[in-house]
Parts: sequence; C-alpha cells; structure tokens
Amino acid sequence: MPVKNIRELKMNLRAKYRAIRESLEPECKKEMDRSVLEKLISLREYKTSDSIFTYVSKSIEVDTFGLIEASLRAGKKVAAPRCIPGTYNMDFFYIDSMDDLEKGMFGVLEPSPDRCRKVEDFSNGFCVVPGLCFDVQGFRLGYGKGYYDRFLSKFGGFTAGISYTSCVQWNLPHGFYDRPVDVLVTERYIRKTTAHRRGKGGKV
Repeated sequence: MPVKNIRELKMNLRAKYRAIRESLEPECKKEMDRSVLEKLISLREYKTSDSIFTYVSKSIEVDTFGLIEASLRAGKKVAAPRCIPGTYNMDFFYIDSMDDLEKGMFGVLEPSPDRCRKVEDFSNGFCVVPGLCFDVQGFRLGYGKGYYDRFLSKFGGFTAGISYTSCVQWNLPHGFYDRPVDVLVTERYIRKTTAHRRGKGGKV
C-alpha cells in the first residue's frame, strides 16, 4: 500500500478509536479500567518484576493511576516517562508517589526531573504500553509521534499493551521494525501475542 494511503488509513483509525473512547460512559469506563488492572497485576511477569514502566494516563486512556498506586504499595520501583523537548524521545524517571508528577508536554502528567531519579537501565522490567488501538498480534497504533516506538526499540524487558476490547481489531498496518507487545490485556481477556510465544521482546 502506498505511504500516502497508509498515513490516511492511520489518521482515520485514530479518529475512529478516539471517538469510541470519548463516547464511553464514565461509570462503564471505570469498571473496565478496574477489570484491566486486575488482569494486569495477575500476570506472572508483573508479579516477578521489580521495576514497572508505565505511562500516566489521560482521560481517554485506560487508567494507570491504580496500577501506579498498587505497584508502589507492593514495593516495586515505578518509572514514568517524560518527553524531551524538541525531540520525539522520552526519558523515564522513578517516582515515589503521585506527588512527584507535574503537568508536562501535551498536558500529560510527567515526573519532575528535579525530584526524581532518571532511569539508566532498560535491559529488563515490565512495561505497560499505551495505544489508541491494538491488533490481535500485539501491534499498536499510537498518537503518531513515535515516542513509544523509539523507546521500545531499546527496551529489553516484558511489554504489556492495555486496551478496551472495542479498541482491538484483527490487523493494523505496521512496519518491519515495529515491535508488538508480548501480551495484550483488555477488560475481557488476556492474550499472549506471537511475539511472546516466539520469545521475542521479553521473557517467556
């Protein structure tokens, strides 16, 4: 498919799944978020990991505030991303509480670099990956900036995509270097992806 057509397809998909997320009733979304969290923290890979890398959710995303609080209570190290101005890269910083977060780029809560320690080792850990939608193979469609694509190319740990079932489709357009997540978690199911079964991108 020509590049122009792929870009248009992705733009239309982003609009479609953003609309689906924005139409969710608050109480329904809250219940689905709770179900996703329960399934996520039940994973063996989560339970055995000392370091949790997670985005800080916006209103249309699967909530991660509960995950952050549960992980801190469990004594795990929790790291959240901070966008690097003028680039499409991000650093991760360890946080000790939600008070370590401040409003950053795009209105997203980010760790304060003055209060938090920067992460230097990305060879292992458990990373929760955002996406407007995922496919059943574990590939994702993000917001189009490529922050997580760049990060995941150097991350050596286990990756979990979290999404609502209504935002999962059979197949998404992806490139040769795109990395699928190892497991996909929705409010209805946990799906180990091809990447996990083959031992790519994480420990089996």
